[in-house]
Amino acid sequence: MAAGAAAEWGDERSQLKGTDEEDTSAMQEESNLVTPTIAFIGSGEIGSVLARLSVAAGLNTVMSNSRGPETLSGLIAGLGDRARAATPADAARAGGLVVVAVPLHRHDRLPADALAGKTVIDTMNYYPHRDGRIVTLDQGRLTSSELLQSHLPDSTVVKALHNLDYVRLFTTARPAGSPERSALPVSGDDPAAKAEVIDYMDVIGYDAVDAGPLADSWRHEPGTPGYVKPYVADYPDGLRGEGVRRWFREAPSTPVPVSVLKKLLDSAVRGPAGGTPIPGYVKGLRPDRA
Repeated sequence: MAAGAAAEWGDERSQLKGTDEEDTSAMQEESNLVTPTIAFIGSGEIGSVLARLSVAAGLNTVMSNSRGPETLSGLIAGLGDRARAATPADAARAGGLVVVAVPLHRHDRLPADALAGKTVIDTMNYYPHRDGRIVTLDQGRLTSSELLQSHLPDSTVVKALHNLDYVRLFTTARPAGSPERSALPVSGDDPAAKAEVIDYMDVIGYDAVDAGPLADSWRHEPGTPGYVKPYVADYPDGLRGEGVRRWFREAPSTPVPVSVLKKLLDSAVRGPAGGTPIPGYVKGLRPDRA
């Protein structure tokens, strides 16, 4: 599924179906999460997977994308009675928590007014080959989540649920206490908002490691030790393009417990934003959006 992946979710779901039925069955009861309605701005790969995990955990979901609610009929049908479609602004107003799952270069199109007062889960990653060069990030003046926070001054941004590929994010969710349960990093400046996001992660099948404030969220951005690779058994370096997609679909997963993730985060060294070198650096830089 690419940018318009919501309409194709039925195909992706059929490919993933059966890998998680036993493990998510323990999460089918009503959740006692304080905010039982989760809204999504962005209904592609990550948004669709998190919505399915949310519904499985007994949460109501409100889905939205840039193309309009009418384009989400297939996704909503697959999610069932706990899901409905809305515009991004309406979804923002409806959610107790709001998950942002759009390409980073579209962050400045998010409805800041509708998101005021909300806790926003930032699942976006900076990929320069897709997003273009963003000066603020390339110069290390902000992390990508701080960039989002600057666009949403009246919201509380928490970085989470972004360091797994969408297939593994779905198939490795486990009930609390499972020996195969993985931990994922969380960064944010507001302790109460982080606690709320950590509760949500627990409900959908993941432990959490508090990775500090948004300024330190670079520790789990692309290219760092805790990003994707630890969750994939025997990850082969050198894969590109379609080879990566095939590998992620077929490769076995490996649990990453809290203790291991903490060590990976501690070992991170800040490098070029986006996890790749910056060829020419100045050439091709996009206008600064901060």
